[in-house]
Amino acid sequence: MTTQLLTTRLVTAIKTLKSIRCNAEAIERIGNKTAPDYTTMKITFNPYRVYLKNQKGVEVLYVTGQNDNEAWVYPAAFPYITLSLNPQGTLMRKGQHHTALQAGFETIADLLSGPDGRGENVFSRSFRYAGDSISHGKPCYILRSDYPQFRYIDYRVGKNETISSVSERFSCGEYRIVERNKLSVDSKLTEGQVLQVPNSYGRRVIVVVDAATYLPASVTAFDDKGLYEKYSFLNSVVNQPIPLAEFSKEYKGYKL
Repeated sequence: MTTQLLTTRLVTAIKTLKSIRCNAEAIERIGNKTAPDYTTMKITFNPYRVYLKNQKGVEVLYVTGQNDNEAWVYPAAFPYITLSLNPQGTLMRKGQHHTALQAGFETIADLLSGPDGRGENVFSRSFRYAGDSISHGKPCYILRSDYPQFRYIDYRVGKNETISSVSERFSCGEYRIVERNKLSVDSKLTEGQVLQVPNSYGRRVIVVVDAATYLPASVTAFDDKGLYEKYSFLNSVVNQPIPLAEFSKEYKGYKL
């Protein structure tokens, strides 16, 4: 195994993924505290459909082109009614590093190859094959980035830039920009505004790659404060068709 071969196979597996069922264990740092969660996920790609249910009973269903492209959300709390929410809006993003639209592995592929697919940035080139391991009883490869030059820098916003476009420029994710600059996810940026922006996704990022599927088994990111986030993907069933009925709010067992 080499870095280039592992990276190529990982990105190819993500880009050609048709569907996945799995359980996801997540730890995210929100403010100065880590918030663990456990979520059941069903996703199909092209078109994108996703159903999520976490350990608190909160359910999310998003189907491209339906419900005015809003998500159906059952909050598992008062008033116990299904809501229609913008998956990229403030309510659904509160206390979340990523959106329901990022429930797949596209963020990992972008870190390795860049949003433009070229991979021509210093952070992407910092990843190295770091040996073999066993994760949840399965053989895996380790892909690791050590980027000690991670830091926040002053960035002057250009014309028509958004939080999303700035985060893509630096491959740093939107949440850090929002949190560091005390913004909301739908804040409008103005030309000339100065933001504190991370110059990469992390000081250290470790991707554990399933040797059978070449999909991530776990992803861990550290920054200047320590653990920033960790995601583990368990009991994955890959590229087996998921009936359309399971992406309907009337599906048996759903409270949507």
